[in-house]
Formats: sequence, C-alpha cells, structure tokens
Amino acid sequence: MIILIGGEKGGCGKTTLACNLAIWGANNDLDILVIDADPQASAARFFERRESTPRSNISCVRKLGDLYSTIEAMSARFDALIIDTGGRDSIELRTAMVAADYLIVPTQASQLDLETLSYLDEVVGSAKALNPNLSGHCVISRAPNYPNSIELQSAKIFINELRNLKLIRQIVKDRKIYRDCFILGEGVTESKNAQARAEIQLLTQEILVETQALI
Repeated sequence: MIILIGGEKGGCGKTTLACNLAIWGANNDLDILVIDADPQASAARFFERRESTPRSNISCVRKLGDLYSTIEAMSARFDALIIDTGGRDSIELRTAMVAADYLIVPTQASQLDLETLSYLDEVVGSAKALNPNLSGHCVISRAPNYPNSIELQSAKIFINELRNLKLIRQIVKDRKIYRDCFILGEGVTESKNAQARAEIQLLTQEILVETQALI
C-alpha cells in the first residue's frame, strides 16, 4: 500500500495528516515507513521528537528528487509507505504519483486553495496515463468548526466537479489538538481528544477500504 500526500498549496495540513495516518497504522500493527520528501523536513523532525517519547517508533527516511526507485525498493519491505511531499508541483510529487496506489490532496475550503486544484487535477490525469492504478482524492482539511459553513459546502461542490480527484467524505477540522500533538511527537489518536481521534480513525478506515480494493 503506497499512500502519497501532496498538493500545490502549502499550509493545508499535509505533514500533520501524514504523521497521524502513520501513527494510526503503527498502533494497529502495520509496519509503516514514512518518506519525507519535503525540503522543509517537518515530518522527519516530528519523528525525531517522537523517539524521545515512550510511544511506538516509526521508520522515517528523507529523500528528495526522483522518488520512483526508492518507493519501488521499499514497498516490498513494509505494509505501507506514506509519502509526504511539499506544497508545490515538484519532481517529488510527480515521480511519486507514478508509483503510488492512493493520492491524498489536503485542501482548505478557501477559494485560494480550491483554485489550485484544477491544475493539479490535470497533473493527476497525466500521471494516470503512466500509472492507471493511481486513485486520486481530496480531503478538506483545517475545516471551519462552525456548522453549516457556506465555504465548506462550496468546497464540496467544487471538488465534486473535478475529473481525477474524488472527495473524501471525512473532514478534518481545524483543531488546536493537532498542533499540540505535533509539538509533542504524538498522534491525535493517542490523545484524549475524542473528536480528533474519531476524525483520524474514520478517515483512515475510509482510505483503507478503498486501498484494499485497489491492491
């Protein structure tokens, strides 16, 4: 199972999501490798902090540039690879698309974020010509906490009109607990925050149902 997390816009929670998915998997008996392919190396630093906690350790390697050969070499050694790329169109993102089973594009519900998805949708379409098994998805991340948000409803409509990126049903809200846990090297599923725990659990279950159908 190769899960790629990327996009063209920074600040929408890609690394936070990658780390939380990896921790959920490790705590559910999956052997996980995280590939930090972002020059900022935020995921690598997160897992360095985690090593100083009594929590389960997760393998994380840094790799920039062409990721295809690295993914091919590592995929047979782990139950799942989770690849975190930076917030831009890059060689890391494009080469990982050629090898990935499942692409997750986190996006905020703002128009500035949504407008980047049209171009990325075309990039995903081109990648599918080389990797027909690639399944592309958008998750609304850092979503507003108030109910009946017009911005949120508009975002869902916009994403549902894309050709190569499908909307993930589960939404990740903008909760302080995500930032607090990231500082501590912990996942929100290891916290006492029931709402954040449920978000990641439901999101992961939704992803696993489809990835297991793909592979």
